[in-house]
Amino acid sequence: MEWITPVSIDLQQGAVTHHHRMMLFGSCFAEYIGTRLGEFHFRVDVNPFGIQYNPLSIAKSLVRLLDGKPFSDEDLFLSGNLWHSFAHHSSFSHIDKALCLQQINRRFLPASVLLGDADFLILTWGTAWVYTLAGTDTVVANCHKLPASCFDRRRLSVDEMVAVWFPLLERLFDTNPRVMLLFTVSPVRHMKDGAHGNQLSKSALLLFTDELCRAYPERCFYFPAYELVMDELRDYRFYDRDMVHPSQQAVDYVWEKFSETYFDEATHSVNREWGRLLQALRHRPLTPDRKTYRQFVVQNILKLEKFREKYTFFDVTDELAAARQLLATLESDEI
Repeated sequence: MEWITPVSIDLQQGAVTHHHRMMLFGSCFAEYIGTRLGEFHFRVDVNPFGIQYNPLSIAKSLVRLLDGKPFSDEDLFLSGNLWHSFAHHSSFSHIDKALCLQQINRRFLPASVLLGDADFLILTWGTAWVYTLAGTDTVVANCHKLPASCFDRRRLSVDEMVAVWFPLLERLFDTNPRVMLLFTVSPVRHMKDGAHGNQLSKSALLLFTDELCRAYPERCFYFPAYELVMDELRDYRFYDRDMVHPSQQAVDYVWEKFSETYFDEATHSVNREWGRLLQALRHRPLTPDRKTYRQFVVQNILKLEKFREKYTFFDVTDELAAARQLLATLESDEI
């Protein structure tokens, strides 16, 4: 007897490998998956503008990257002793204007170059609700805790989103003829919109994404992260304490399904081997036996060096440096 409602996913094994360059944009769920890809050393740039939730804000970010126009002082505003950008998440905000601009463009410039050469864009829509500057059509990516009177709020229609994204995709494909787009809808529920409002929003996003995939079936694909959580898991034990965000177990499940769908056996093999090594690198002793721990660290260094020789495309420079630094610290403490 089946105790879940299985979600059918078209397998595309071998579509994603460690050799591909990927960019991820979108909600906090994009951060979850992007972080996991980064842990396994896939070549990713995750949210160069910070977390963004709606398709129009993400579209504006992509247009800016395609234009290659860095941000300037005129793009910033001061509020609450911090400098902000309406195009960026508050993680970029800073008390120093110059430093705020510096960290924004530090992410922007390499992302602008990468977009023209990326193999995959993975885009996660969070909501169809948008905030615009009051009395204008200017959509903001983040309100930065400004008073509600500064903004108007509305839900995007499917036609409105399609009207923005169709020409954007044409331009993107002209700029980067090989890029593929993988869309997901975040399973994180926006309960501030109300249960019904959240469903209307997710429905609009699903219909909009379907329009894109139907128009460009060779370049645009949909991965059902939303359906996996809502239909296969469908239980509050798979949600975090706020009962809105998926739990770590749910994220792990979606990652497993993503891996099954897009990785071939060669990529799985590398991931399994790296996963075991990563677990060893994260191990910290419970007892003060430094001699045994030092031997353990030495073994990790040897394993890293062998791994690097076996998989020359896999950069373990940072892990080797950290392990060698740890070994040096342990040896100095023994003197």
